[in-house]
Amino acid sequence: MNFKSSIVQIKKRFLELLKYQIFRYAIIIHLFYFIGSYILFFLGLEGDFLVYYEAGDIFLKDINTLYTHMYKFPFRYFPLSALFFSPFSLLSLELSFIIFNAVNLILNILICVILYKIIIFIRRDENEKDEKRIITYLSLYLIGFPQVSNYVLGQINLYLSLLILISLFIFLKYDGIKWQIIGSFILGISFVIKPISIFLIPFLLIINYDMNTRKIKFDFRKSAIRIITVLIPLALNVIIFFIYPNLLEDFIYTNFTSEYAATINPSFSITKLITNFCSLYNIPFNQLFIFIGVLCIIGGIGLFLFLYAKDEQHSIIYGYILGIIIMFLVYFDTWDHHILILTPILIIVIFDLPRKSDITKKFLKPGFYVLNFLNLVGFGIVGILTISFFPYNFVSTVFMLLILYGIGKYSLLKNSVNRDD
Repeated sequence: MNFKSSIVQIKKRFLELLKYQIFRYAIIIHLFYFIGSYILFFLGLEGDFLVYYEAGDIFLKDINTLYTHMYKFPFRYFPLSALFFSPFSLLSLELSFIIFNAVNLILNILICVILYKIIIFIRRDENEKDEKRIITYLSLYLIGFPQVSNYVLGQINLYLSLLILISLFIFLKYDGIKWQIIGSFILGISFVIKPISIFLIPFLLIINYDMNTRKIKFDFRKSAIRIITVLIPLALNVIIFFIYPNLLEDFIYTNFTSEYAATINPSFSITKLITNFCSLYNIPFNQLFIFIGVLCIIGGIGLFLFLYAKDEQHSIIYGYILGIIIMFLVYFDTWDHHILILTPILIIVIFDLPRKSDITKKFLKPGFYVLNFLNLVGFGIVGILTISFFPYNFVSTVFMLLILYGIGKYSLLKNSVNRDD
């Protein structure tokens, strides 16, 4: 198929989608978010993109100060993440932001395409054969409030989301060793750009405990290939840390032991809720110990559920969502724009479960709607009105735990009873 034919096919497909009213509304609302981000930027709201822009410049000019430079907000990612932004730093800030968010718009389109392909691949036979339900969820994703902050702040969550979805699609569709390597490497690149999904690594293991036979099934070869390959992009940062040893110390300090990590803010992670409580009532605490404690509890629950889930091809979907939820609940700062990494995987889980599943109805759908539409409201209320005397943005935390509970219930049911809920 040549380029002209491809354009004709894309145009035809777009016109087909326009017959869905919700899709038409989604396009209008999404473009409003997109154009609005430019208006706010040129009115003076530079957001997080300014930090990325400066980090890219510092990586090229004075890498030793990558984590000690006086940014608007601390730069907390791996060194090679800053290299990703270096090309933008060669342009003016204004032109860089215009290009960056234009790429974000394209990424949203690609995410919808990959998400559509995954849903078509995994959805159940009893689900309706028309695509109305799929288009509805894609539209809801596009009009979700996390899109607003991602565009306005100039965030990079969509880069991660696309890479994560591509790797998931590869793991679901292909079984060969070559594809295990490709999928793992793509996922590893996402960790380099932004390590917020790094807790996905343990869930790449192909391991399962069958409660009926009381035996552990473990594919050592594929598991080893996945883990080794996913770590290769991350290992490139080790080279940077080796050449500039002070960067490793600065990286650890900035992320785990600095005053900023303990600052009161409306993050909805469990760790932040605890540190906010301690700060508000002047209770002495060590944020690193709290982080490790919450990680052991939430991470342990997630690994238990993954280990006891029934061994099947789609288990990787639940490994992905468990890894992301664990990071969101454990790390100090989990913001509304991070939800864009979770909601596509949550939509996939909703389509993987039976259409009339009580788990979907009681846990997953409420969690999706709250995180996609009410989370930003919670940030606004807590962040603006009550941060000084009630710094607890717990609503999103509760629904995140609700999703975790639903997935756990389904995973254990798959192992012990049946897959239809």
